[in-house]
Amino acid sequence: MKYIYELHKTMVARNLILVYEGEFTQEITKSVLAMAERNMDAIGEDSAVKRKVFNVMVECLQNIVKHSDEVEDGIYTDKNSAIFMIGKQDDKYIITSGNPVANDKIEHLQSKLEYINSLDKEGLKTYYKDKIKKSKGLSPKGGAGLGFIDMARKSGQKLQFDFEPINDNISFFSLKNW
Repeated sequence: MKYIYELHKTMVARNLILVYEGEFTQEITKSVLAMAERNMDAIGEDSAVKRKVFNVMVECLQNIVKHSDEVEDGIYTDKNSAIFMIGKQDDKYIITSGNPVANDKIEHLQSKLEYINSLDKEGLKTYYKDKIKKSKGLSPKGGAGLGFIDMARKSGQKLQFDFEPINDNISFFSLKNW
């Protein structure tokens, strides 16, 4: 039972507003978004800030739902076993997510994120427009490849990311944005 108190202290110390770990579906995503919105409403957050934060949250959650890979090593037993957190430090929201990805996707994902991080505000705008023009509709997973670009544009910040190996085939992809 002491672990619950330790978890509570960690959440308070890191100013975490909401943490969800487990299976992610469209329905759970809607619930997580509704809870975060209620929390922001309760503290009287400005509507423009809420819109930006909400947009980044949606992109993170959609990334988890659409792009998590299955892990079968006893640690993760579900394709959608992932984590999502939102916290607030000073006047900035910090949105963090994590989900399993196949190791053979890491190189492409890392180069995409590094490229996005190399762009300034105008570069992100141009890249976003180019992706829309070149897009042939939605991918088989239901995206157009704009999520990370949109997160960087809305937050005005670089995307922090990491890949922690789980086994020979899967790593845990962590993404932080504020």
